[in-house]
Amino acid sequence: MRALIALLALLAFAGIARADETVLRVGDQRGNARALMESAGVLADLPYRLEWSEFPAAAPLLEALNAGAIDAGGVGDAPFTFAAAAGVPVKAFVAFRNKQDGLAILVAKDSPIRNVADLIGKSIATNRGSIGHQVVLAALEEAGLPANAVTLRFLPPADAKIALASGSVDAWATWEPYTSTAELAGLARVVRDGNGITPGLSFAVASDAALKTKRAQLADFGRRLVKAREWALKDPAPYAAVWSKLIGLPETVPLRWFSRAEYRAVPIDDAVIADEQRNIDLYVRSGLIPAARAPRAELILDRSFEPAAAAVR
Repeated sequence: MRALIALLALLAFAGIARADETVLRVGDQRGNARALMESAGVLADLPYRLEWSEFPAAAPLLEALNAGAIDAGGVGDAPFTFAAAAGVPVKAFVAFRNKQDGLAILVAKDSPIRNVADLIGKSIATNRGSIGHQVVLAALEEAGLPANAVTLRFLPPADAKIALASGSVDAWATWEPYTSTAELAGLARVVRDGNGITPGLSFAVASDAALKTKRAQLADFGRRLVKAREWALKDPAPYAAVWSKLIGLPETVPLRWFSRAEYRAVPIDDAVIADEQRNIDLYVRSGLIPAARAPRAELILDRSFEPAAAAVR
């Protein structure tokens, strides 16, 4: 009888422990943070429970964060900027940089378009508010052209790819893995990539509520994510192999992507804040974000919350 009572007490205590266990709810896009972190083996012995939710793109991930359905997630600088401008209570707490070969304006291989000036009066497919949209605006500014020098057709990547192949648009502004897939298949060539005109930033972001109540868990998750990125940077082949099996594309695609992107964690410092402010200013000049709603970079980048600092300094 005493043994039974002791067992029941133990089970009750375990139930209380589970009820009190902190849960960190993280949004992911297929093949990204979860696949990377599991491949790198950095998720062992978590001092909290990690719940993953998968999203097809950054926009619905940020919508879920705004609704309180998740605590954190990984997104590029463009959708993050638009979410902040729209009033989503979100801040970046880890920053990454990568080379921008894979963020590009593509044209068909036999297209007469050779440079950005040749795009005047042409149509470009991309996602509204995406990094593809960003590179178009930045490339036009670099060439001294107004944003209305081209016609933008807002299409998701699958439809944009078809539109370019069929000739219903003249160009496609896109990102990885679409760029590497199109290049390796011989379907398209790059007119202008994002190197030198876009900062190549992406972020781990969290809701304001999570940053207050789950700070320790977010810091631990950030350190593990940075460690996974460092692992993939040293040798992208193992992650490329896992990604290829998960997504169903040839291994040459992620290997090309990861090898040339060289994702690396960076502290949220003055340089990162300045680059994010340039993103904001670009969208304001282009009329995509009203000046009155434009956020200030230093208020949406949490530099006091620096889980990556020890790993990158």
